Amino acid sequence: MTTDPRSRRIAAAAVLALAAGTAACSPAHEEGLQVWVSFAPLEYLVERVGGPEVQVDNLTPPGADPHSQELSPARVADLAAADLVVYVSGLQPSTDEAIEQAEPAVVVDTLDAATAAISGEPNPPDPSRDPHFWLDPIRFGEAAQQIADALATIAPEHADDYRDRAGALLTDLDQLDAEYAEALSGCAGATLVTSHEAFGYLAARYGLRQEGITGIDPEVEPSPARLRDLAAIIEEAGVSTIYFETAADPAVAETLAADLGLRTDVLDPMERPSDPDYLTVMQSNLTALQDGLVCDQPR
Repeated sequence: MTTDPRSRRIAAAAVLALAAGTAACSPAHEEGLQVWVSFAPLEYLVERVGGPEVQVDNLTPPGADPHSQELSPARVADLAAADLVVYVSGLQPSTDEAIEQAEPAVVVDTLDAATAAISGEPNPPDPSRDPHFWLDPIRFGEAAQQIADALATIAPEHADDYRDRAGALLTDLDQLDAEYAEALSGCAGATLVTSHEAFGYLAARYGLRQEGITGIDPEVEPSPARLRDLAAIIEEAGVSTIYFETAADPAVAETLAADLGLRTDVLDPMERPSDPDYLTVMQSNLTALQDGLVCDQPR
């Protein structure tokens, strides 16, 4: 059944009014600052930076696809009552709409980290096409600083704690970036074939050339013309591996690989909640890249 958008807004407004009345009768921050995040990588950031002073909830439940996530009126009410909401605008239209309706007290749009000017950085992708900036450790660190600043504004008594934790995280991310740069130092210009184009920021950071079987939307089936073009690119570049994703159907990637006599491996864009943390998944991605990329220089 299709719900009229106006009806959804009216229902959400009613729930927001109820939530506001309830909040007025409740003590504030009994369990720390209430922070809602839109999906898994941002949950990791807020937990690392916020520490025990924050309670973090994820709008994307386990197993859900953040791209198609729909939010209930009750969840919109949660956003209205939150101390902080952290998201990436343009990635999840329902979240964008919910935040507009809820008008949370403080909102951090980490898309700013995707578009920030970073000294010495190659041109990043257009975030309107590829918002996966968190796969670049340096840009992910920019978002950590955004969050630390926001939390410090909300709870200045813990400002030093937030900024100290953000500094520790930045040290980890700088080390991760150094490991990637060293491991892929001989791979400038190497062709990275992925099931969909979610790795543009990673490719830009480390000088790779990304080619997706599909575009940015993993649900779109590739055309026969795209598959023919990709086969020619793969042959010319001497590609040995096609990468598919942990949460996506690997059928198209596996079929193309079988037709061309190539192997497959996994890269995780970290869009969905998973047990391993960010640093662990990024290390696994690096191992997969080292094993599968065809590089001109020894590494």
